[in-house]
Amino acid sequence: MPRLVGINHVALEVDDLEAAVEFYTALFQPTGVDRSEDDAAFLEIGDQFLALFERGSREEEAHFGLVVDDKEAARRALEAAGVEILPGHRLDFHDPSGNRVQVVQYDQIQFTKTDRVLEGMQLELGKTDAALDELRASGLTD
Repeated sequence: MPRLVGINHVALEVDDLEAAVEFYTALFQPTGVDRSEDDAAFLEIGDQFLALFERGSREEEAHFGLVVDDKEAARRALEAAGVEILPGHRLDFHDPSGNRVQVVQYDQIQFTKTDRVLEGMQLELGKTDAALDELRASGLTD
């Protein structure tokens, strides 16, 4: 059975990407803004992010990213529950209310919890080298 670890990101569709970036950055001063994609902006919040996608520019729909300890266990649990997994290379599905959810695995992304929080959650989790490199590149770990 997979364990929920946290929320990695929220992805929103916006009508005007530039206006949305200006709105969120003026109000909340994210730690960075990644504009590596023409129709998207990723507002960095330390080890989490808010993704903004220009409405209609891609098949991406509004969703949130749940972090689990074991993505394949989550896939098996979803399949066993009869939940349709959406096509693509990600592990995405719709909940019973139609909300899109994207599942990511803790050790593979830069999202992190302190050792004390993990201990309190009764989890023993590490990070892949790629995830550690992301954290280092963001100045979030040694």
